Amino acid sequence: MKQPGKSGPKATLKIFLGAAPGVGKTYSMLRYAQSLKMQGVDIVVGYLEAHQRAETVAQLDQLEVIEPAITEFQGGRFAGVDIDAILRRHPQVVVIDELAHANVPGSRNAKRFMDVEALLDARIDVLTSVNVQHLAKVQQEAERITGHPVGEIVPQSIIDRGELEMVDVTPEALRRRLRDGGVYPADQVETALRHFFRRDRLSGLRELALREVAQNVERRLEQSHEREKIPGAVGARENVLVCVNLVFRAESLVAKAARMSARRKTDLILLAVTNPSEKTWGDSVSPQATKKWKMFQDLADRYHGQFVLEDRRDRPLGKVILETAARYNVTQIVVGQPRAGKPWSFLRRDKPIRYLLQHLDNVDLRIVGWRE
Repeated sequence: MKQPGKSGPKATLKIFLGAAPGVGKTYSMLRYAQSLKMQGVDIVVGYLEAHQRAETVAQLDQLEVIEPAITEFQGGRFAGVDIDAILRRHPQVVVIDELAHANVPGSRNAKRFMDVEALLDARIDVLTSVNVQHLAKVQQEAERITGHPVGEIVPQSIIDRGELEMVDVTPEALRRRLRDGGVYPADQVETALRHFFRRDRLSGLRELALREVAQNVERRLEQSHEREKIPGAVGARENVLVCVNLVFRAESLVAKAARMSARRKTDLILLAVTNPSEKTWGDSVSPQATKKWKMFQDLADRYHGQFVLEDRRDRPLGKVILETAARYNVTQIVVGQPRAGKPWSFLRRDKPIRYLLQHLDNVDLRIVGWRE
């Protein structure tokens, strides 16, 4: 993502993500806006929800503010983003708070994220904020964590256009901020502490937010023009690939790989490679092979992993493993030590472990012994 305010073919979106209200998203966004202004970037505030927090309001000093559009609805007057005024002003960067909010009926767009899309399409960079439970991708998980339905949803398409930056506060620190009156009025504090702001719920939402930021970083890095210059697997997460072949050996091997994956909080991938007699999935597969693949699939399901079946074709087995590892962004490969043969026979020229040792780059290899 280019620095907001710099010239380029497309506008950029920077999203300040929080696990819950009160973590400081708007404050952090305005601090960032102030830093851009000090660098000479033409930046304005297009819409802001300060929630009467003095420290947030103070960050508006020296920042130009576009007055909101006022829409009348059912006898009330409601403020929203004045798209036309921002387009006329056409700054390099605009601050649009509360990405997930719905606009009042009669507004130019039904949703706030639509306002942001319109500004991006006009090649204006946008800074915005949102809480993780409003992301469409994690809505159901967030509802299970909090026990409450999520009303406003931001589609994944808008999240994929931007860079996520997490504004992180520990659950206990956020609960203290709530008790001190820094989030809600005093008469709402105890109810909030017993419900949405319970420690376990905040911890769950925080994990969701951290995961989304990690995946966002990984996606942007994979799409970067610089990706091809970086050797090996890249990304915010590591992935573990375990190679399975013998049914009676697979469970212990996968269990060890699963423990590695759990410690690193990675995805676990089980790889099996067909031999000429087994061919591939379909009517031509032997009954014995079909049974084996089904057992491997069940094993992957048991350890919350993904089963991948590769057709060997005319490739060396080691090459099949390496190509699969590259495709799944793997940084750890787990293989079992061959059981039969003379000592170190697995290093013979035609053996996959020898191939891996000769060709691995930026990927770790673990050879698991029979009695380990």
